[in-house]
Amino acid sequence: MKEIQSSKNTLIKETKKLQQKKYRQQTQSYLLEGFHLIQEAKAAMVAFKEVFISQRGLNEWSEWIEENLTDYYVVSDEVLKTLASQPTPQGIIAVAEMPKDEENDFSGAWLLLDNVQDPGNVGTMIRTADAAGFTGVVLGQGSADLYNPKTLRSTQGSLYHLTVKSGELTEIIPQFQKVGHPVLGTALDKEAKNYLAAEKMSDFALVMGNEGQGVSPEVLAMTDQNLYITIKGQAESLNVAIAAGILMFQLLK
Repeated sequence: MKEIQSSKNTLIKETKKLQQKKYRQQTQSYLLEGFHLIQEAKAAMVAFKEVFISQRGLNEWSEWIEENLTDYYVVSDEVLKTLASQPTPQGIIAVAEMPKDEENDFSGAWLLLDNVQDPGNVGTMIRTADAAGFTGVVLGQGSADLYNPKTLRSTQGSLYHLTVKSGELTEIIPQFQKVGHPVLGTALDKEAKNYLAAEKMSDFALVMGNEGQGVSPEVLAMTDQNLYITIKGQAESLNVAIAAGILMFQLLK
């Protein structure tokens, strides 16, 4: 255990840079805020480079800290606020290592996100994919950064329960089709099918698109079947995360 009282400390200034995506990518590490996310990460065997805990954190989670952490910094409230994205940090922040990208056979059910830009939507869909029993999520080009603080908070730890990776969808979709796993898009067109008429499956990919524009024409041209959700009321459309949840629970066998 070490102490840091000043936000001008060199380690704190370097750690604060992780609030920016380019530094997260350079160091392959990211900030985790709050006890729940840190607890989930630790249970998933995520490696922590540093952990910063305020007196509040020590008071609230002393038993867990004693059982799970061998090295950490006790910091002032000022230091913790410097590192936090929220105005009132919960008392503990960790610097976590990003996982190594692994090869996947793309078996099971996968959610593919095409330019979904809102971090809250991306995090919510990862959480819902976890709840629905999906195997993984692929963040396509233009989608919000997984390690954006708002994305992380919205996942509620579900990013540690399934595979989440980034990739170019036009390169990943053929990998599903090569092994005979259908790729389903979401669109309102003449060839699209009512989602209730689609058969339930175990191995497939579901593509959800941008909040305003939907799935790109380039990606839709590659799908095996496109689906739509009927709207009964006066709403013009559904939020993409809500629509994804409806489809995931309906389609997975």
